[in-house]
Amino acid sequence: MNRPSSPKGWDSPAMERRLRRRHAAERRFRRIGAAAVALSAAFLAFLLVTMIAQGYRGFTETRVTVPIDLAKARLPIEPARLKGRGADLALAGAGLEDAVDRAATSAFGPDGVDLLSPGAWIVVRDAVKADPSLLHRTTSFALPVASPYDVAAKGEGTPEAERVIVRLQARGSVSSGWNSGFLRNADATDPTRVGIWGAAKGSLLTMLVTLALAFPIGVLAALYLEEYAPKNRWTDMIEVSINNLAAVPSIIFGLLGLAVFLGSFGLPRSAPLVGGLTLALMTMPVIVIAGRNAIKGVPPSIRDAALAVGASRVQVIFHHVLPLALPGILTGTIIGMARALGETAPLLMIGMRAFIAAPPQGLADPATVLPVQIFLWSDQVDRGFIEKTSAAIIVLLIFLLAMNGLAIYLRNRFETRW
Repeated sequence: MNRPSSPKGWDSPAMERRLRRRHAAERRFRRIGAAAVALSAAFLAFLLVTMIAQGYRGFTETRVTVPIDLAKARLPIEPARLKGRGADLALAGAGLEDAVDRAATSAFGPDGVDLLSPGAWIVVRDAVKADPSLLHRTTSFALPVASPYDVAAKGEGTPEAERVIVRLQARGSVSSGWNSGFLRNADATDPTRVGIWGAAKGSLLTMLVTLALAFPIGVLAALYLEEYAPKNRWTDMIEVSINNLAAVPSIIFGLLGLAVFLGSFGLPRSAPLVGGLTLALMTMPVIVIAGRNAIKGVPPSIRDAALAVGASRVQVIFHHVLPLALPGILTGTIIGMARALGETAPLLMIGMRAFIAAPPQGLADPATVLPVQIFLWSDQVDRGFIEKTSAAIIVLLIFLLAMNGLAIYLRNRFETRW
């Protein structure tokens, strides 16, 4: 049986050369693609390793053991006053801080006071509040050291500070441990007392205001533009405007918030309320675009079937279209919120770069946010703030990764395939 002949020219040397060139080009493209992925992974690994290597020290603190005889100090305070909200003031007024300074001088000489962190006495105060019997005996406390010595214990201090740390380590007085205050405190002038909780709470309140405004308005706008708005030049102009707003630099929204919310409405400066309103203006176009794309992805046959069985237009939208488009809407919303969480420029314009020593208690209280706190710490002269900046970046990255992970979960959990 004769085999069918190949088309004319398929077995020619020229065709073979062309096939070899095509296969070689495909192999080059695959190698270039693999190299691009490897390079991206290398940059990501470098970023994470650098941040973790510099930032993990921000979650630890160096302590020195100091024996303190509170019975000898004879603090004029009754145990009954150590209960309730006035305990902190009672201990501070009784001279507890002076007693700690005298104990440090007795243990380490005239420079003992400078060895301790300015907030070291607060550790003793909290211990006394938890156990009032400490007022009647000698107790050894592990107190945080001052910033120059803390940095020296971690290998980046001055030669003088390193010699002091080596001498204390020879005596067995130096230890290192988890710095729980970094996750509980707000900003401070001393790097050994700073914390991220004030900025984290400010970010949380700001994001709540942003979500409460941008999500419902953005979703309703997307529904109207896709389901109700007539297709004419006005809606085309609106669509182009929304796309342009999504690409506007964020600092422009900061200027808008400064002029409108602070200048015209007189809202409190550096408040989560104003920050949330400003970021809502920036996030809303992103939610509208994501919502419209998700709504377009719902097959028209579902709308037709719902209308055929007697559903109204509103029932079709809220009973069928919106639930099916919700995964895409939520994914776009969370990605937009993650972008807003990392913004600094618009919040700087509305004054959220103030020194905030206490976490905000409400939407109108002065506050700052994580990106701005990182910016402020990176501008400090004290070397102790360097590791705190890296540690704060780790906290911010965890926030962002958690939000993006939530977006992926919602997509996989609620996505419907047709």
